[in-house]
Amino acid sequence: MKTKYLVISSIIVLSFFSCKDFLETKPTDFLSPANYYETAEHLDFARASVYDILTSSPVYGVYGQYLLAWEADIGYMNRSTLTTGPWNYNFSSADPYSSNFWTYLYRGINRANVVLANLDKNLEISQEFRDRVRGEVLFLRGYFYFLLVQTYGGVPLLIEPTASVDDVNVPRNTIREIYDQILSDMETSEPLVEGITELGFGGAVNKSAVRGILARVNLAMAGYPLQDESRYEEARNWAKMVIDDQVAQHEINSSFPDIFIKLASDQYDIKESIWEGELYGNGLDEYNETGYIGWINGPIGYAGSGTGRMVYYMNITAKFYNSFEEGDARKWWSVALFRYANTDVNGEKWFDFDRLPTTEAAKYNLKPAKWRREYEAVLPKSETRTPMNMPILRFTDVLLMYAEAENAINGPSQEIIDIVNSIRQRGWSDGVKEIELTNGGSGYTEAPEVVFSEETGNGASATAIIDTTTGQVVDIVMDRDLDAITYYEEGHYTAPPVISLEGGGGSGASAIATIHYKEDANLNTGEITTKENFLKVIQEERMREFSFESLRKFDLLRWGKFLEVHQEMADDIAQDAPGAWYIINYSNVSEKSLLWPIPSNEMTVNQAMEQNPGW
Repeated sequence: MKTKYLVISSIIVLSFFSCKDFLETKPTDFLSPANYYETAEHLDFARASVYDILTSSPVYGVYGQYLLAWEADIGYMNRSTLTTGPWNYNFSSADPYSSNFWTYLYRGINRANVVLANLDKNLEISQEFRDRVRGEVLFLRGYFYFLLVQTYGGVPLLIEPTASVDDVNVPRNTIREIYDQILSDMETSEPLVEGITELGFGGAVNKSAVRGILARVNLAMAGYPLQDESRYEEARNWAKMVIDDQVAQHEINSSFPDIFIKLASDQYDIKESIWEGELYGNGLDEYNETGYIGWINGPIGYAGSGTGRMVYYMNITAKFYNSFEEGDARKWWSVALFRYANTDVNGEKWFDFDRLPTTEAAKYNLKPAKWRREYEAVLPKSETRTPMNMPILRFTDVLLMYAEAENAINGPSQEIIDIVNSIRQRGWSDGVKEIELTNGGSGYTEAPEVVFSEETGNGASATAIIDTTTGQVVDIVMDRDLDAITYYEEGHYTAPPVISLEGGGGSGASAIATIHYKEDANLNTGEITTKENFLKVIQEERMREFSFESLRKFDLLRWGKFLEVHQEMADDIAQDAPGAWYIINYSNVSEKSLLWPIPSNEMTVNQAMEQNPGW
């Protein structure tokens, strides 16, 4: 069981707020700057205040889960009554969600600047400890600027504490200048922070996180708008450092669902989940910092039920539903073809109204299913918040970033083809694919039992259907998986099981099974022959693998596909679901949507600021 770091809710100099208690400090006094940063405890608490921004409501705690449109063509915010906001690109520079995102990221930057400016105030504090704090805070400052530059473009570069409320007229720096600072901060931090194995958890900045995010930053620089293709080599090198780390020994979790079960149940998995935003509690604890993961972007759940309430503000798109090939079992963990029952039984599901959609329009009504409150460990469950951590960087992401960078440099080598195949195989079914009734038999007065041999595996379950007038078996239907990890109870097999039909008063009925094989996941020749084809494979894999992990929008931006994809989505909805209100989530997108507007309060206060084009 994961022990999350407690949240400290206190106010000190410069409005430092709560984070996890790897800073086990409980200040009770208001301290002046002259008296602070004198002890390791002071520095620890100040460091926590910088971390706190990651999971604040305007960033990953709430807004990033449904209001910031980061899911793009994967999912959309489904409330037709909420007509203006970033979620449908119908907003202005006065929008509170955009403004708060900006404000909190700069709050985090200023907190980092204050810590860095005072870090060496007391040289009697261990150099090793001060350097570790320095590394973590530098990295976080760089990460906050990374979120800003992707969202707003060039922004004011502030690397010293704000000295005066009058010192507000700061011009924008260029996108390149912001990225140069991000690289400087993160590269400086890399030798200072601890390895993830030393830490033993993914809730703090560690070497693997720094290296992996540096790969992400360099990939962003290689794409739109900088298009500095020299950065592909840096992206490849940083990702390779994570892959080759013999101490951390990262590896992908062999079970795709288990990644998210662990996140929901407060368990760390440092092999796969490299960096997480920490959330904790249920609102009843003295120290807690909860979020909306699962509550806002999960399956349907009911207030007062044993599973917990889920208000399902997020829907998936038909494009996302259709992106999964037959055999890709990630689909059944990612798409909710069930709802949680309104009972006291935790995890009980209803399957009565959610069948496989028969129209394209019906697919837009489905909910995401990665985040499932049935696995939540903190009891009693809150009605409106959850303690699930936010996965910011996974090892699977590092592998795909490495493959993308290597492909851009040298094309699709066998090494990166094998990497992509391994990720696809991890999510692929090895269960029963189909059952063919070869003989209906005769004399059946009731349905015979469908029995699967267990020499080559186990777990499949099916039901025979008979025609009572003829006494024949007319069909064999796979049973639904009541855990909703797969769609059917298909089991796991290395070769097709032998099927026998037993009992029921008749005889002669027979059937044969075919199964999925992990090797079916491997890419075909046409997908691996050119850089362009292989890049398309990686882009589609990232869509399936990282759905509702707040990466899709930024991927589309750096690939230069953001406008194209949104126009295609609008066209598809117009054809698939004529008159559907949610088309506005895509039809509102225009050239100016590539960047958000600089918030109006910043424009008002900062006379040196220039607004983004079109706003």
